[in-house]
Amino acid sequence: MHDPSLVFKAYDIRGTYPDQIDEELCRALGSAVAIFARCETILVARDMRPSGTALVEAFQEGANAVGVGVTDLGMASTDFLYFAAGSLDAPGAMFTASHNPAQYNGIKLCLAGAKPIGRDTGLTEIEALTRQFLVSPAAGMTAVNTKQDLLANYAEHVHSFVDLKGLKPLRVVCDTANGMGGLVAPLVFKGLPFDVSILFPELDGTFPNHPADPIQPENLVDLQASVLKEKADVGLAFDGDADRVFLIDEKAQPVSGSLTTALVASAMLKKNPGSTILYNLICSHVVPETIAEQGGVGVRTQVGHSFIKQVMAETGAVFGGEHSGHYYFRDNYRADSGIITALIVLELMSLSGLPLSAMLEPFKRYVDSGEINTEVASPQASVEQVAAYAAEHGGIIDRLDGLTVDYGDWWFNLRPSNTEPLLRLNVEAADQASCDAHVAEVLELVARLEQSK
Repeated sequence: MHDPSLVFKAYDIRGTYPDQIDEELCRALGSAVAIFARCETILVARDMRPSGTALVEAFQEGANAVGVGVTDLGMASTDFLYFAAGSLDAPGAMFTASHNPAQYNGIKLCLAGAKPIGRDTGLTEIEALTRQFLVSPAAGMTAVNTKQDLLANYAEHVHSFVDLKGLKPLRVVCDTANGMGGLVAPLVFKGLPFDVSILFPELDGTFPNHPADPIQPENLVDLQASVLKEKADVGLAFDGDADRVFLIDEKAQPVSGSLTTALVASAMLKKNPGSTILYNLICSHVVPETIAEQGGVGVRTQVGHSFIKQVMAETGAVFGGEHSGHYYFRDNYRADSGIITALIVLELMSLSGLPLSAMLEPFKRYVDSGEINTEVASPQASVEQVAAYAAEHGGIIDRLDGLTVDYGDWWFNLRPSNTEPLLRLNVEAADQASCDAHVAEVLELVARLEQSK
């Protein structure tokens, strides 16, 4: 029997198949989610990972065993599952491990209306129920299972975020990395005035070309080369379950999630003056500055989709962005969507008539390190050691999520990963030389404190 504590994370379930997550655990999970959600049916979708089919079948068996049916939506992106949960007002389970390697799988859960489930909003209770059903599996009840095709409805929903008549011919290259972007990008772009080419469109959960993790620079190389070769206006890099997107400008330069957040936030505030915009605490300072300049109300949040969706519901925020490439929309049931973000950016490019690099120039005020991951014996202990050191050396300490230390002309955030055994570092400074120097400074401090344990 597997230990659920190994796979239940801060806001999803994730682990290696079959040693950490397998059919037995998913069968118990199906019963647990059905009991927790108190529903008649659960929506289920999966990405292209080979293990997904068997795990979905096991989950369905578990739900059926406690009298709850399953509506199978087939292979889909995570934002598609959220759309279905919102539009059908039913709970959902998306079987995906997002950007993780092929040996991983997992489940992202939501309640009816695409309301998030995280540690503080049900995941702890679901883990306890899963443990119970692992010991004493449910049996004896039956339920009605169905299949439903909502892809056309989903495409229409995505299109509703822009004025289709205002779109202009643009050359677009997408790298879907054999992930679910290979399904949703052609579906959404069909009939629009874009010349679109797709790299690695085959749905293949073994990721034969490169990992579906666009936050890592080495996974953008193919897209950058293609943008230059095809003289494209923009490149779009999707992660495995296509809920994230990263932009590449016409010069083949990567666009940070913070700059994309600032760009989209500015556009959303023009359509919704005075609205609230969320941004997570590792976003560049340019994001709150832009929100204030555009007359909006900026609210800083923890990292992670369940936290952001909850704050979005509490504040009525129209949009929220994360440095990691997640972008959330009030009118998308407060869920994140890579393809909606991509389409909004393409609309902005159509309206401005400017190259993407020129559109972004006003937001290029600082230099950031990107996320740097370090393996340490105890990530949380390392954070506490650095916090103590920073407090003694003049840093302004913030503990909203992990540790943020602000020195005025530069700042850094250090936090344990919510999904992996890593310490994550983000640094921002006024220029590249300063940023590089401060990255080296913090990493050296972490290493020195680690050796002193």
